[in-house]
Amino acid sequence: MSERVVLVGYGPVGARLIEGLLPAVRDGRIDLTVIGAETHDVYNRVLLAEYAVGRTDRDGLDMGDRLVAEEAGVRFVLGMTVVGVDRDRRVVRLHDGIRLPYDRLVLATGARANVPTLAGLERAQRHRATRPGVPAELDRGSSPLPRGVVALRDLADAEHVRAAVSAGQRIVVLGAGVLGMELALAAAEAGAEVVVAYHSAAPMNRTLDENGGRVLAAAATAVGVEMMHHARAESIVQRYDDHGQAWFDGLVCADGKVLAGDLLVLSCGVAARTEVASLAGLATSTGVLVDGSSRSWTDPNVFAIGDCAHVADPADADAEGRVPGGPSGLVGPGWRQADRLAALLSTGTETPAVAERPGVVMLKAEGIDVVAGGAIDADPFAPAHAAGCHAPQVTLWADPARGAYVKLVTVDGVLTGFVAVGMPRTGAELTLLFERGSELPADRSTLLRLDAPDAGMLATGDPFAADATICWCNGVNAGAIREAVDAGEPTVACVKAATRAGTGCGGCVGRITELLAREAIPA
Repeated sequence: MSERVVLVGYGPVGARLIEGLLPAVRDGRIDLTVIGAETHDVYNRVLLAEYAVGRTDRDGLDMGDRLVAEEAGVRFVLGMTVVGVDRDRRVVRLHDGIRLPYDRLVLATGARANVPTLAGLERAQRHRATRPGVPAELDRGSSPLPRGVVALRDLADAEHVRAAVSAGQRIVVLGAGVLGMELALAAAEAGAEVVVAYHSAAPMNRTLDENGGRVLAAAATAVGVEMMHHARAESIVQRYDDHGQAWFDGLVCADGKVLAGDLLVLSCGVAARTEVASLAGLATSTGVLVDGSSRSWTDPNVFAIGDCAHVADPADADAEGRVPGGPSGLVGPGWRQADRLAALLSTGTETPAVAERPGVVMLKAEGIDVVAGGAIDADPFAPAHAAGCHAPQVTLWADPARGAYVKLVTVDGVLTGFVAVGMPRTGAELTLLFERGSELPADRSTLLRLDAPDAGMLATGDPFAADATICWCNGVNAGAIREAVDAGEPTVACVKAATRAGTGCGGCVGRITELLAREAIPA
């Protein structure tokens, strides 16, 4: 008999699992049912900002092929939410009362945007223990967000931002992480008036050190984005239109400053959707607790992948039950979890999870080059350690007037963390050295010559060598892209189809284009 697999969640990670299970579905070994809260086909949420500012159209967000999956025998139940799981009877209950039996249950419920604790947004906050209800209320508190406030987590949010950008309105972005900065810079380039408010001293404080963040802030200011650091938001103010409806009108900070605007975009992080798991009695922490095979700590027939999955070893829990770590928040690790789980469910083969190497974060912004990777919090002026200790060494170079900054952290000469702002060639070289675990040149300053107007130093490695990673989300290297090109895939679109490179965060599309240009192939 076919094994009944029920997948809860039809996002990018769920779609990857569906793709991996299709051979087993076609062979009749797996009977797959997919439950999704949205009625849309799967789309790339990471690229919503690109759509919101008009850089891509709706078709550019689409992922997967539902028609192919349906022809293979996959059943889709969209516009539905799971409100209960009976693990004893192995039954999933939907909000309309329908019950679906399963042998294996996979949770790919993703994450929802955090709504900050501000006066005026209290009723929009959703407690993580709130029971799931109808799809439209999946991420709501007791009331929806006020008009003119969005979190940019779905297509409806993106349409609001797109309208504001098209009208050249004033947009207030609360939060200066990677996504918040990418949206702010892209919206400003598209003609909107943008102000970014953030509590820290510098933007992207989880990715960059303070000095690198301050150089980024200066670059953003230079292109027209108003950067408000140390802005502790406390409340929102609203205006009323001719019909008596309230709309967002400004963000009030602790110092009394009011940041006026037509639209408030919340970019305050996300939290895993764990309520279904909690109601089912599954162990949760910051996500659904699973082992390296994505299997629940509580029930061997339940799995979790993607933004809702907290991968950890039960032995790591402390005496009070606290578990270190949490969901990765990145699409690449979620896709790798889906690939391993597809192999397990299809063949029973357990593929050991490989420790995720630290990722490289690249800011997608026109004319502003920012890249960082690894651990960069080492203090360059810490007292010297005793000989024999493998202590990190820090090298700094800064030219704030020209928007350039580099920080290197090495252990025994090997690069373990770096920040490069306004130094594109140096950043590319450091990315390659970091990926390979290579030692840096004894004279660190030679790396800076890569971005000199009369650059005379050659890179120590080819950033487009066969083993150089081009797409970090999918782990695709330059050699695989060249093989796709040799097989008759001469464009970026076709490279995406053949290798999946560029289908995640989209940060590598420029490098794919450059690689094709180097190969004298039209991009």
